[in-house]
Amino acid sequence: MNIFATTDIKNRHYGVALWAGFLGGNLASFVKWGTEIPFPPRTPDRAIPPMEMLMDLGVKAQDLTFNYSEHVINWGVAGIHHGFSIVFAMLYCLCAEIFPSIKLWQGAMFAIFITLGFHGVLLPLFDWAPPMWSLPYNELFSETFGHILWMWAIEICRRDIRNRITKKPDAEMI
Repeated sequence: MNIFATTDIKNRHYGVALWAGFLGGNLASFVKWGTEIPFPPRTPDRAIPPMEMLMDLGVKAQDLTFNYSEHVINWGVAGIHHGFSIVFAMLYCLCAEIFPSIKLWQGAMFAIFITLGFHGVLLPLFDWAPPMWSLPYNELFSETFGHILWMWAIEICRRDIRNRITKKPDAEMI
């Protein structure tokens, strides 16, 4: 398998890819949150990275809340997570139109790269989380497992939406 192989430009559907990514990113955001119920990604004493990010940007993230069913929900933190899900889903779906290898293991390889990129480089670089080698196994498992399910949900949406709209298989299969 040539990981740098590209599809024929006439078989690409960028608008459909963006739409599929938008829909898949919205759905998959809830999938990722759902994995954090049985597998909490960090110990209770640590702030979550989106909270750290907002505070570093000067945003009073602790004030970005609303109540739902007598629970306090931080919409700022939730919005960061949800926005990242949509942006990276759209990026993934666009890339899948050009580089079929990004879909390796139904997107699981992309999810592993996202985990390594964020939790291994970006979050420690900005001091929003400890270095990856300092994280407990439970956190690494939760984030990796959650990202794989998140990306799999995006891939399922991508393929279904693309096939329904174009009535054609993926670009490399034509």
